[in-house]
Amino acid sequence: MEDYPDYYRVIRSSENKAVSLSSYKGKSPVVLFFYPKAGTPGCTKEACKFRDEYASFTKKGAVVFGISSDTPEENAAFAKEQNLQYPLLSDQSSILRKTFGIKSDLFGMLAGRQTYVIDKSGKVIMSFNDQFGAEKHVDEALKALGL
Repeated sequence: MEDYPDYYRVIRSSENKAVSLSSYKGKSPVVLFFYPKAGTPGCTKEACKFRDEYASFTKKGAVVFGISSDTPEENAAFAKEQNLQYPLLSDQSSILRKTFGIKSDLFGMLAGRQTYVIDKSGKVIMSFNDQFGAEKHVDEALKALGL
């Protein structure tokens, strides 16, 4: 990941904090799930499944982030409404989405849904894309972490 300059980019979270993915290198694995739009049915299912399995991720020492082009305020409202215990990141200009090479679906009408697991060394060990199997992203991330 260090070959990508945007890995070092600082973005705002739903908790109004600055987050840089590179700050976790050498400390903990990162589970990063890109979702199209806060509050939509598929994104709500996905976010809630990550919420429900959050303890499994933390037992492996992983941090979890959801990321979309929603504003920090929209993500904060979504996180509060769904009782999410992990931060949602705002990539309003879609720079990280482009850096990770996430393609749009449905002829460009819908932002892609993709999950990555990045190990402690900063290496991507899992990439999973499935627009319509939102809850499968959690299962695949857990498998990548050995759960």
